[in-house]
Formats: sequence, C-alpha cells, structure tokens
Amino acid sequence: MIVMLKPAYDPNQLEVLRLWLEEQNVHIQMNQGIQSTVLGLIGDTSAIDQDLVEQLEIVEKVTRVQEPYKKANRKFHPQDTVVDISGVKVGAGHFAVMAGPCSVESHDQLMIVAKAVKDAGASILRGGAYKPRTSPYAFQGMRELGIPLLLEARKETGLPIVTELMDVSQLDAFADVDCIQIGARNMQNFELLKEIGHSKKPILLKRGMSSTIQEWLMSAEYIMAGGNENVILCERGIRTFETATRNICDISAVPVLHELSHLPVIVDPSHSTGFSRYVTPMALAATAAGANGLMIEVHNDPPRALCDGPQSLTLEQFANAMGLVNNILAVR
Repeated sequence: MIVMLKPAYDPNQLEVLRLWLEEQNVHIQMNQGIQSTVLGLIGDTSAIDQDLVEQLEIVEKVTRVQEPYKKANRKFHPQDTVVDISGVKVGAGHFAVMAGPCSVESHDQLMIVAKAVKDAGASILRGGAYKPRTSPYAFQGMRELGIPLLLEARKETGLPIVTELMDVSQLDAFADVDCIQIGARNMQNFELLKEIGHSKKPILLKRGMSSTIQEWLMSAEYIMAGGNENVILCERGIRTFETATRNICDISAVPVLHELSHLPVIVDPSHSTGFSRYVTPMALAATAAGANGLMIEVHNDPPRALCDGPQSLTLEQFANAMGLVNNILAVR
C-alpha cells in the first residue's frame, strides 16, 4: 500500500499516523522527495481500511500495490535512485560506462586495456577475476589472483572496479572491490542475493538469460530486503529461438524498467549480441532508449583473448564507440 501525503503536512499528525500503522504490523518505508512524500507500507495491509486512511487530513491519496516487489517499485520510491560507485554516480541524469576485458588474463593485458578505456572516456573498469564458463575445460579466470591486479589497475587509473562474484565463499576476497557483479547464472541464487543484501556495497545485477522482468525485479528485491538498496540492473540479453546473435538484446527492457522501478538500468551490448560488429549499434540504441549506462567488453588483442574474444571491441573500436555514444547523450 502507498500513502501519499499532502505537500504541507503536519509532522505531529504524521507521527500519530506512523504509530497507528506500526500497530497494524506493517513496515513503513518513507520516501521524502522534492514534490511529494510517500509512505510505503510493506507487509499484510489487507486489514487496513483504505478509505479511513484516505480521509485523514494529511493524506493526499492511497493506492494498493499489486506487484510482489515493493522496495524496487517506483510507486514506493517515485524519484530515481542514484547509486554511487566510489565517486562515480549511476542513475537519474548520471551516465556511466563500464569497460574492460571479459577476463583478467595478465598484468600487462589489464593495464593496457585499463589505461586505454579511461583515455576513451570510460568511468568504471570491468574485468572478471572469477569466470563462470559453460565448459569445465574453458579458461575460468585467474580467480583470487585476478583481484589484486584489478586493485592495482584501479590505483594506476583511478577507475573504480566491478567484477563478478560467483559464490558466498569468495566474499572476503571482494572486500576492496568497488562494485560486485552478480551474473546471469546467479540472478536467482537466492542465498547469494540474501548474503550481499547485508552489505552496503553497490551491486550490479544482470538479468538471467531466460528471466522475465518481474523475476529480475524480484531478485533485486531479495538484495534490497536485506537492507542494501544500492542495486543497478543490467540487461545482458535473453535467450530466444534466434541463432544469428548470441542472445537478444532487449532494449525495450530499459523504458519498461524505468516505468516500473526507480533503480538505475544499464545495458551490456557485448554479451547480448556476441559479435563485436553489433556492439556499437546496440550501445547507441541503448543510450537513445534512456539507459543509465553501458557495460562493454574491450580487449587489446581480441583474436587471442582467453574469454569472449569475438564480442570484444579493440581499443580503437571502443574509442570510436564512445565518441558516438557521447553524440547521442548530447541530444538525449
């Protein structure tokens, strides 16, 4: 249930209302925006008389919420959320580009790419230390050896880092990471989502390859229900019958999510297409659709990449893509 207060409400009357609502065994989430103040009531509100609440002097309107996600719901939180990743803001009017190699392969490889993407305008460095792979024989990443290299690249470039967490047992190694990525395969790993919900660290939550938007938002709800509201949603492509691309980049998810949720939304055109020649067009489409950022794979030598070389941009291609993205942002 959503209770919208009148602009000039009496604080004493609000306190009386709050105490009464708490007696009804509901949790109150208060969001005080520039133009309105909203009370989000979480719990069993079936016994609360909507008409009675609506007649109160300080109440403008009462709405019952049908969606199962509450904290991620824009009705509870009308203003856009802005997530701060060590000084880089994502959401509302803040656009961020996360770029770097799919996997950390070596010290030299990471440093070359990190410096190049920063020079081209990226604001966050992405790179996988732990890599989930379909084949058990494929390169699994440098694992715990990769994170110190990412931290060194951050020190060299000043770029915050985002890297993927695969299991609760790895959490200690991520203590100094700026943003934790939860990959498509773990989007519904509910025990992992609960655990990172106890953290205040920014979370980049990728969409599951066969997940609906509601299922995706419910996964965000798991994290937020634990107290961590620093969640960024990342569209990375969904699986359909089409085989011309690795996945289908669901650009429509961007405006849909902006309508349903206050959380920032970014798009990964690399995983969603699987081919470098499609990455820049989809990055431009996502930017034009209103995405709050992009996640792009970049490699200094894609043909020799140990992971996802075919979808990785070269350093020159990434610089060109950034110029085109900035042109879209200038008129968006």
